[in-house]
Amino acid sequence: MPRFAVLIASTMLTRIPYAINGLAVILFLRAETGSFATAGLAAGGLALGAGIAAPLVGRLVDRQGAVLLMPVAIGHAAAILSLWVLGVSDAPSALLVACAALAGLCYPPSGSVLRSRWPEMMDGDPELLRGAFALDSVMIEVSFVTGPLLTAVLVALISPQAALAVSAALVVAGTALFLFYLPDRRRVIPHESRVGGLGPLRSPGIRAVALSTIPFGFMIGTVEVALPAFSEIEGSAALAGVLLALWSLASGVGGLVFGARQPRRELLDIYLSVTLLFPFLCLPLILASSPVAMGVLVLAAGAPIAPLIATRNQLISIVAPAGTGTEAFSWLMTSLIAGISLGTAIAGTLIEHAGWEEAVAAGVAVALIGSIASFVWRGALRPTAVTA
Repeated sequence: MPRFAVLIASTMLTRIPYAINGLAVILFLRAETGSFATAGLAAGGLALGAGIAAPLVGRLVDRQGAVLLMPVAIGHAAAILSLWVLGVSDAPSALLVACAALAGLCYPPSGSVLRSRWPEMMDGDPELLRGAFALDSVMIEVSFVTGPLLTAVLVALISPQAALAVSAALVVAGTALFLFYLPDRRRVIPHESRVGGLGPLRSPGIRAVALSTIPFGFMIGTVEVALPAFSEIEGSAALAGVLLALWSLASGVGGLVFGARQPRRELLDIYLSVTLLFPFLCLPLILASSPVAMGVLVLAAGAPIAPLIATRNQLISIVAPAGTGTEAFSWLMTSLIAGISLGTAIAGTLIEHAGWEEAVAAGVAVALIGSIASFVWRGALRPTAVTA
């Protein structure tokens, strides 16, 4: 299906900027302000803004059509370029964080729009849907491999500012390509089918997924700041891009294996197992004593990420209330990014006053809380609700 391939590729183009921004903002503001705390807060503000806006933009897309994504993408690019200007102008830290948060608020959730169309594109076939969600999680990781590597190259050859400029261009180009190939991009949910108020959050299953994803994102956020700090100690800022790319590469391979294998257990059981596995594989990161050792440990820690995202998305497609469309899938992004933003902000402060090892340890502790919560709330995740 050529259209499907182009849509997947275009959503990857819109995700690469997010993968670029996390590292580029940290390296850029660390160099300009001399503070990991400011850099971490700005990266956290960027992520938090995207998390807050995702369900709001998702609901607007359901009601106004996917064409709304284009002005949102342009706003994101403008805010990223403004952060560059403010950063080199010695602007106050609070203004830098606010500008980064604005960039996050304008992040276009094209992936959520596409996932909301998959049940009809796959004719409701469970196996095709499972494969589609697995492929989506892999493409997320491809984006997060490409983003840090591209950032590392641009930082080494030019500057972190160049990475921010490339990010701004990609998000606009990717959104334009996505809308060009998206069928019925002006389609809206009929007024009588719309869900107001809490929307998909009225489903206990959606609430369970959303809340338990926040600690998972926190772990990712701590690693995204800890690896640059580790790399700085090792004397190479570009090393951070390589390590983050390995982390995402391992996740992508894990997603491919997950999508290719025939499941021998129930979806919920697989989800709970991977939820518990992730923090235990991240814990050994604190033992890394060299770039090679860290690279090996990062490969192991990254492997469960894509399968965990894929299973959570598939659970959302099962338990989300009818009529919530894009908004339902946006809540996973919101929770994930909220966790990442908290993780990056707190990790930056911990690194400033203690060390990167303490930041990773804090991330593991919080992720384990999320694992426990998933087991406690597993009853809400059984497929008893209407598919979105």
